[in-house]
Amino acid sequence: METGQTVAVFGAYGHTGRFVVAELRERGFIPVLSGRDADKLRTLAASHPGLDVRPASVEDPASLDRALAGAAAVINCAGPFATTAAPVIEAALRAGIPYLDVAAEIEANADTFAHFADRARAAGTLVVPAMAFFGGLGDLLATAAMGDWTAADEAHIAYGLSSWHPTGGTRDAGKVSGERRGGRRVRYTKGRLEYHHDDLPTLEWSFPEPMGTRPVIGEFTMADVVTIPSHLPIPEVRTYMATEAARELSAPDTPAPTAVDDSGRSAQTFLVDVVVRSGDVERRAVARGQDIYAVTAPLVVEALDRILTGQAKAVGVASAGELFDAPAFLRALAPHISLELTR
Repeated sequence: METGQTVAVFGAYGHTGRFVVAELRERGFIPVLSGRDADKLRTLAASHPGLDVRPASVEDPASLDRALAGAAAVINCAGPFATTAAPVIEAALRAGIPYLDVAAEIEANADTFAHFADRARAAGTLVVPAMAFFGGLGDLLATAAMGDWTAADEAHIAYGLSSWHPTGGTRDAGKVSGERRGGRRVRYTKGRLEYHHDDLPTLEWSFPEPMGTRPVIGEFTMADVVTIPSHLPIPEVRTYMATEAARELSAPDTPAPTAVDDSGRSAQTFLVDVVVRSGDVERRAVARGQDIYAVTAPLVVEALDRILTGQAKAVGVASAGELFDAPAFLRALAPHISLELTR
C-alpha cells in the first residue's frame, strides 16, 4: 500500500539498516537516509535513486533535527545504542514524532524506559525500544502465549539458531555492554535485573520438531528481560541460546553474515520457543524464520505502520507486546515468520 510518508532511518547504511530501508520502500514509505558517515550514505543512495541523504551525528543535535525534519517517524538502526539512543530520542521528542529502534543492548533498553517514559507520555508520542528480533519478537511471543492470563510465574525464551555470524555492530554492542557490566553477567529474577559472576550452565532444551532436544546455554540473557517485564507481571524471565550459535558469537574469527539470496538474507535459520508457566500450567508460542538481522526489518516496519495508522494501544515508552495485538501482529509477518500457539 502506498503511504508516501517519509521515515528517517538513522544508521541506514548498516547491515540491519539496509534491510529496514528496503522494507520501508516495499511497504510504500519513503526512507530518509541518515547516519554518521556521509560517504556510506551516498553509496547506499546510489542503489536507491531519489532518496534524500541527510548526514547527522549524535554529537550534533542540530544535524539530527535536520535529519528528522518533515519525517513521520524515525527508526534508529545505529549501535551501540548506549551512545545513539538518547540523542536520537531527544531529537524525536523535539520533532514530535514516534521513535523506534532495534537495540539488543539490555542496559540501553532499560535506560530508555527509565529516562524517557514520563517525557514521552507527556508529549503524547511513542518511544519503542528493541523492536527487533531480540526484545521485540520474544515479547510478542510471550504476550501471545499468555492469552487471557494477566500474570505468570515464569517466562522462558529459547533461541534455536542454526548459526550466528555476528555483524560488526553486534560485536561493538557486546563490547559496550560488557564494559558497562564490569565483566559481570545479568539475569532477571525476583522481578529485577541481577548482576553476578556465576558461570552460565549448559542445559538441554526440548525444541519442537524437527529441531528436537538440543544443548543450550542457560541465562544467556537478551533484551527480552527488559521488554517482557515492562508490561507483564512475570518475576522470572530466562533466555537460552543454542550452544553452537553461542560459540560462534564468542569466537573472534567468526565471519560476518553472507548473503545467499537476492534480498541479502544469510542461510541462518531460527526457531524461537517461548514457554510461560502459571502454577503447573504451561502455554507455548513458537516462531520460525530465516536470518535474525533480516527479519528485524519486517518487525520494526510493521510496528511503524501500526503506530502511524492509529493501532497502538499506548503512548510513552512501550514494548511491542504492550502496544499491539500480539497474535495478529505475528500473523501479519507471514511469510517472514511462521507462528504456532499452544494454550
